[in-house]
Amino acid sequence: MNLGDLVVRKSYGGDITFRVEDVRRENIIIKGTEFRLLADSPADDLVKAPYPAVSERTKQARIKASESLSRLEKHKQEQSERQLASLRNEWGQNVDKGYFDVPGKVLHLDGDPQYLKKSLALYNQLRVPAEGHYVNESAMADVLYHMLPRVRPDIVVITGHDGVLKRRQPYNLYSLDSYKNSQNFASAIQVARQYERNMDSLIIVAGACQSHFEALLQAGANFASSPGRILIHALDPVYVAAKAAYTSVRDTVNITDIIHHTISGSQGLGGIETRGSYRIGLPRLQDLSTLKVTPTVN
Repeated sequence: MNLGDLVVRKSYGGDITFRVEDVRRENIIIKGTEFRLLADSPADDLVKAPYPAVSERTKQARIKASESLSRLEKHKQEQSERQLASLRNEWGQNVDKGYFDVPGKVLHLDGDPQYLKKSLALYNQLRVPAEGHYVNESAMADVLYHMLPRVRPDIVVITGHDGVLKRRQPYNLYSLDSYKNSQNFASAIQVARQYERNMDSLIIVAGACQSHFEALLQAGANFASSPGRILIHALDPVYVAAKAAYTSVRDTVNITDIIHHTISGSQGLGGIETRGSYRIGLPRLQDLSTLKVTPTVN
């Protein structure tokens, strides 16, 4: 096995496609191409992924991801039309002369640089203003403490790698000690909540594969993974953040819609009632280079 090889695990029936991240003396470190899963495996349990290098589970995840993206685009259009109709009633037909969108701004911290790159590409595609940083999970609380006052986001995404530890047997799923990074995520959430206590003013999306869902909500997250302690898709946190960014401040984010339309479903993500962060402004922003202005100040 070489770095970068696409592989599947024989013992799991080749259900997930991985990329080889590191080759060690006893084990090979592998990372899911679609799911936020970092694992180790004996070399004799790995085989190169068949061509095309996509397992059935990975293929289905990509189909669901494409469907979710289409729904997000449709949601954005419907949100804009509903907001415009509402503003016509309040502000009159002047709204039709032009308005501008102000979606919520996202600060995304990710413990995986490749997933971060995919996430930022999707934010850009959806026209969600976003700033992203690759940060080790153990450093996220400190980074947020210094970054939040500068960035002043509407939505914070705290994600990376997590999982129930093999060495903790029997598993005590109530204890944060049984998870790889849930304690780090909870600490970062607490820092964010110290910065902004209002859960509608700062929306927090947190967690990764098999994260301690209940502890993350208790720490102050609006949305978190993973109720069923399952693997979540790499882009599920992005879907939730984008949904919140394009849900009106007058409305609450549709949790049922999130549960049904994220790739991982109700066992992968959940949350609490939360207002969106999308706004409309008037009048339409102008191209300043075309304005003819008479200066009034010497």
